[in-house]
Amino acid sequence: MALKYSSITKKVIMSLAGLFLIAFLFVHMTVNLLVLINDNGETFNKAAHFMVSNPIIQFMQIFLFGGFIIHIIMGIVLQIQNWKARPKRYKVAPYSEMSPFSKFMIHTGMLIFLVLIYHLYNFFFQAKTGNIEHVVYNGTEYEDMAKLVLVKFRQLPHTIIYIIWLLLLGFHLDHAFHSGLQSLGFNHNKYTPTVFIISRIIAIVLTVGFITIPVVIYFYRQLPV
Repeated sequence: MALKYSSITKKVIMSLAGLFLIAFLFVHMTVNLLVLINDNGETFNKAAHFMVSNPIIQFMQIFLFGGFIIHIIMGIVLQIQNWKARPKRYKVAPYSEMSPFSKFMIHTGMLIFLVLIYHLYNFFFQAKTGNIEHVVYNGTEYEDMAKLVLVKFRQLPHTIIYIIWLLLLGFHLDHAFHSGLQSLGFNHNKYTPTVFIISRIIAIVLTVGFITIPVVIYFYRQLPV
């Protein structure tokens, strides 16, 4: 009984962290889409500056990284427990287990984490170390994050890596939202189909939104003069 309770607790913690990360992704996508505005990156750079200089957002960043770590650790622990508890496959698996979105959650999750490190190196740590150009708007100096993004996504290998990564993220998210709500107890025959639809919409919106950025930059958006 203790093991069962522990497993449920882990699922709840992982689900709460995952839902928090989904909310962050919507904010992150909205800000990133500003780089597509053709104003030499001014709107995006000002938004990025606000995100890194606002003390409340910086405080929330601690919870963001904590959410990533908790979500990953709990996912790995639960997967290992599942493998140990069911060393032999059922002859007829439940639909949730046959679904590739459920079956490969741990695999897509680990791949997403690996490319996330690559992403943080290319953008987050570049900004934190000051290894980035600056630009001035109305007498105020800003880090030229827009130019960094444009330069990166004008490179085909980098763009391909991101598109594949974002497709994996969408694959992961398709199962994540409704699975998280089920772990929190929101599971009812009347509402579950609607939750499945919402989960798929969330996955599609985030995937298309994020992929739009490298695709538009590579094919259409020119570097500022």
